[in-house]
Amino acid sequence: MPETPSFDLEKIKQSSDGSVTSMASSAFNEIVVNNPYFAAGGGLMLLGTGLAVARSSVIKSSSFLYRQMLVDLEIPSKDKSYLWFLEWMSQYKQRSSRHLSVETNFVQHDNGSITTKFSLVPGPGNHLLRYKGAFMLVKRERSGKLLDMTNGTPFETVTLTTLYRDRNLFSELLLEAKEMALKAQEGKTVIFTSWGPEWRPFGQPRMKRMLGSVILDTGVADTIVTDVKDFLTSGDWYHKRGIPYRRGYLLYGPPGSGKTSFIQALAGELDYNICILNLSENNLTDDRLNHLMNHIPSRSILLLEDIDAAFNKREQADDKGYVSGVTFSGLLNALDGVASAEECLTFMTTNHPEKLDPALLRPGRIDFKQYVGNATDDQIKRMFLRFYEGQDELCEKFLEEYHKLDMESISTAQLQGLFVYNKRDPISAIKSVKSLKHPDNSIM
Repeated sequence: MPETPSFDLEKIKQSSDGSVTSMASSAFNEIVVNNPYFAAGGGLMLLGTGLAVARSSVIKSSSFLYRQMLVDLEIPSKDKSYLWFLEWMSQYKQRSSRHLSVETNFVQHDNGSITTKFSLVPGPGNHLLRYKGAFMLVKRERSGKLLDMTNGTPFETVTLTTLYRDRNLFSELLLEAKEMALKAQEGKTVIFTSWGPEWRPFGQPRMKRMLGSVILDTGVADTIVTDVKDFLTSGDWYHKRGIPYRRGYLLYGPPGSGKTSFIQALAGELDYNICILNLSENNLTDDRLNHLMNHIPSRSILLLEDIDAAFNKREQADDKGYVSGVTFSGLLNALDGVASAEECLTFMTTNHPEKLDPALLRPGRIDFKQYVGNATDDQIKRMFLRFYEGQDELCEKFLEEYHKLDMESISTAQLQGLFVYNKRDPISAIKSVKSLKHPDNSIM
């Protein structure tokens, strides 16, 4: 074992002049300076202190240089530009990505065929891109603890880092991403559905449907379009008279008569989008309904389909142990209450108007009612000539064969199905007229 160091008190006394200061100095030299154990420990302590100071200086210096030379832009997943940027980056060629995520667009058609499209977007991790000569580090992070309460997905952020001198490129990049997203929707109708407390696009934007492609009875379409356009240009008139600036429309009639198709075509005519709200959704409450109706995306039509069926099963739902989320009074208040939305264009459809409560039908909730019925002779002619242009003689022959069936009425959806099946052969369409009376028998 190493010997314990000893101190020579006599030596300390001899090396001092007897004063307290001199003795203290001699004692320090003897105990500290001339002591090899203490000198070694002191050296290590000084070395450790020096390294710690140097490390702290490097960290502070690098942090200072980072703040002076680099700049960050954080885009949270709840921000609208988040999806714009990811879509833009997925199509940007001057990038280097080693982490990718797949987005699958799956569509099953009516005939059973399936169309699948895969899009590869930058996944969580680091990516490098060069934009207008400037290098940018893109870091996509996914939180393992925080969740987006609207859809239950992990909360994400994208952080862009570049030189401070190139910070103005952030705005140009985001503007380019926005323009690309809007261009993808140009000439198309976006369908929105409720997702939690917000509206989200449902599937891919649809091609605008031409107003002339929906054949309604003479004057019906023009009457509705004229009224809607008059409402959209009458905001000042409503405000000056203290009248809530909103208008509700009810299209009623038998199924397959073109009510929903006309609303889609009307949205295309006005360059509007469509927000579809399912009042029978179990998770929909009065508060959420009011919130959604007050936060409809701009230039959008609110569509409530089959309004008569929304509250048919309330008692049955109560017997099963749960209560339908939306109450009838909640719907009325959302349409025409104190907290109801302004500048709102609402369309409702029903096959059974007789089932609607009079409270719903009063002005302020439904201001315009229009019957959309089965096909008249004029509609049949116009539909035939739209599919088979210039075939006036065959059109008269088709109408003659149709009258022989002695049917009370036929829906435009049934006629369209017949014409689509014989899309290039009007003679075959005439021969297939009998199938309209017996829809259960295949015309194939």
